[in-house]
Amino acid sequence: MKKIILFLIVCQFTFFANAQKVYTVEYSSQADVKVFVVDYESQADLCVYKVDYSSQAGKNDGNWYFVDYSSQADKKIFFTDYSSQADVKIYFVEYRSQAKWKKKEQMHLFY
Repeated sequence: MKKIILFLIVCQFTFFANAQKVYTVEYSSQADVKVFVVDYESQADLCVYKVDYSSQAGKNDGNWYFVDYSSQADKKIFFTDYSSQADVKIYFVEYRSQAKWKKKEQMHLFY
């Protein structure tokens, strides 16, 4: 009985989790969101931290986990060559606590 209850709790947590699992596509036409990596944090719309495990991925807060297959992803992204082609400009940060939206106008693209 305890195993069944534990299983149901885990299933509910998994159902309600809104992790930011991303997959990088080869062509812009395959992407949900086009991103450009900027050189400075001040230029970014979103500061992104790459987490090591999918369970550490955030809820649209900049903590991303890169998955191996597109079917596992919440969003498919394409890295553009020019900032003018991008929907969102991102900056990769060193620490998880630095991950955040700096300009919330584009936040809706990752829901």
